[in-house]
Amino acid sequence: AMALCLKQVFNKDKTFRPRKKFEPGTQRFELYKKAQASLKSGLDLKAVVQLPPGESINDWIAVHVVDFFNRINLIYGTMSEYCTERSCPIMSGGLKYEYRWQDDSKYKKPTKLSAPQYMCMLMDWIEMLINNEDIFPTRIGVPFPKQFQQVCTKILTRLFRVFVHVYIHHFDSIINMGAEAHVNTCYKHFYYFIREFSLIDHRELEPLVRMAPGWGG
Repeated sequence: AMALCLKQVFNKDKTFRPRKKFEPGTQRFELYKKAQASLKSGLDLKAVVQLPPGESINDWIAVHVVDFFNRINLIYGTMSEYCTERSCPIMSGGLKYEYRWQDDSKYKKPTKLSAPQYMCMLMDWIEMLINNEDIFPTRIGVPFPKQFQQVCTKILTRLFRVFVHVYIHHFDSIINMGAEAHVNTCYKHFYYFIREFSLIDHRELEPLVRMAPGWGG
């Protein structure tokens, strides 16, 4: 199952984007390495997400937003063949939650889209934001914009919806691919991170509320 999973991951179809990388030698690259090292050390995830002493909160958030984008993109990419116009004509999380797409260009009003269309729009939109130097500056000494955390809240809120859809509609595929532990760890890490910095409105978390308390969240 794992080989199959990796084959799908590296089959770069429209739902899987090349990873956004941090430039070696930069402050953010060092932070990324620090975050990855503590993640690998098997530390409690609640401790892993805490801001290291003396580091800038916006740099820490930027590193995680990019990393979660890469990882959630990969998770969705591995199961995108099970998420089709036919299986998922509406981007939803069960019968109770429906997500409509809105952006500043093509969809000015919240619009019903199929899950694959929504995912595609979402990944393009996030990619555009994290590659925008005015929002995610990469040059040393260039400050973050005033609305940086608001933008990150919007990105993370929408990325959370990928978990909602994948868990509620495609959990059997996750299990069949042997990816359950990986997806759960990624979700837990994401969940503790957004709770630590209050980055998502708690009402947005309701569709997966049953999953949090079991983890002492």
